[in-house]
Amino acid sequence: MQPQPNSSPSAQVPLWRQLQGAASILLAVRDGQSMTPALEDVDAQLRPGVQALAFHALRWLGRAEALRQQLAKRPPPPEADALLCVALALACGEEAAPYTAHTLVDQAVEAAKRSDATLHQASFINGCLRRFLRERDALMALTEKSPLAVWNHPQWWIDRVRKDHPTQWQDILRANNSRAPLILRINERKTTPAQYVQALLAMDIGAFPIGEHGVVLTEARSVMSLPGFAEGHFSVQDAAAQLAAPLLLDGLMAAGEGQPRLRILDACAAPGGKTAHLLELADCEVTALDIDARRCERIAQNLKRLGLQANIVVGDASRPNDWWDGRPYDGILLDAPCTASGIVRRHPDVRWLRRPTDIAQLAAIQARLLATLWPLLKSGGRMVYCTCSVFRAEGEQQAQAFAADHPDAVLMPSPGHLLPQGSVKGAVFPDNLMREHDGFYYAVVEKRSA
Repeated sequence: MQPQPNSSPSAQVPLWRQLQGAASILLAVRDGQSMTPALEDVDAQLRPGVQALAFHALRWLGRAEALRQQLAKRPPPPEADALLCVALALACGEEAAPYTAHTLVDQAVEAAKRSDATLHQASFINGCLRRFLRERDALMALTEKSPLAVWNHPQWWIDRVRKDHPTQWQDILRANNSRAPLILRINERKTTPAQYVQALLAMDIGAFPIGEHGVVLTEARSVMSLPGFAEGHFSVQDAAAQLAAPLLLDGLMAAGEGQPRLRILDACAAPGGKTAHLLELADCEVTALDIDARRCERIAQNLKRLGLQANIVVGDASRPNDWWDGRPYDGILLDAPCTASGIVRRHPDVRWLRRPTDIAQLAAIQARLLATLWPLLKSGGRMVYCTCSVFRAEGEQQAQAFAADHPDAVLMPSPGHLLPQGSVKGAVFPDNLMREHDGFYYAVVEKRSA
């Protein structure tokens, strides 16, 4: 389990050390590296605080970079620039920090002095940050002219979301900059959402049900400290992702007594959340396929904790001749590789890592996977195609193109594009899934005789 991004910086670790760690994360992201492996390189004691600061810095990076341009027309060396931008992001963010602005400046300068890479830039960083505190309102006003600063997304991303969702683009970008709550999917083979909410409330942990199988915590907690973790009572899964398994199973009638169980393929299955949900909801035979052997190990670990079993296969979904036994599936779940543009609030580095050309490249992979897996589905079977993306090229346009090219493919009623939304603060809406979830796309496709 990954540490929760809402964690507060640890009071037991000096702030300057956490700032150094957050700056190292920003450097890695600017170098094209995902934040997740970069965090694994951070000392375990530092990691929760570093993650909290890095998440904040990445959410406010556009504003921080615009401010740095106002404070210094020429950027300092990369290490110093990363540290300065982290400090500016923390100083300018709307969220209250657990320290004063002057403490932040003092600790940022201390962080610079404690590293050979930034030692000679300590005075420069000190001067920039103190000027920002003196001229904050004026400098913030100047950066309002920059869409990058206002929305904290690359310009191409802003343009794309605005084109795809002309009436909702601002809401999408705002949601991306918010904190995502911890959402659990309850293993209903062992308990129910209502029972689990009561177990949490008994421990003074605020929570409420969401959708059919989910529970939202009002404040982030260590997952392993929650009741029933070791016993497999829940998994961490966003509310939008929890729709995949029910959508696939709905309409797939299980065979009668003595007949074979439903055969289901979960393509691109790691880390196994949707595989587990399928097994929790139905007595079926699931093949969990993923190209990454290490990630397949995570599938096995997660299923073991939940008390579930699947046929885990290491293989490339686009090369079924390497792993398919020739027997058609009743259902196929294709959670295809995508830009992850719908889960930016949980992965704020994504917007800075992606490039405009990624959309077309990933859309081509999605189209190839759809076409390759479709022959593996029996007549009358059902495929669910989904991506955690808000870009229409990876969603609606992809599904429509597939249906147009395959006469035996019938698009069934489905959620379509779910846009990221969040309103946990003070909220009690047990029946309204649409108010707390990541961005996702779903198409349900039924196979009929051509």
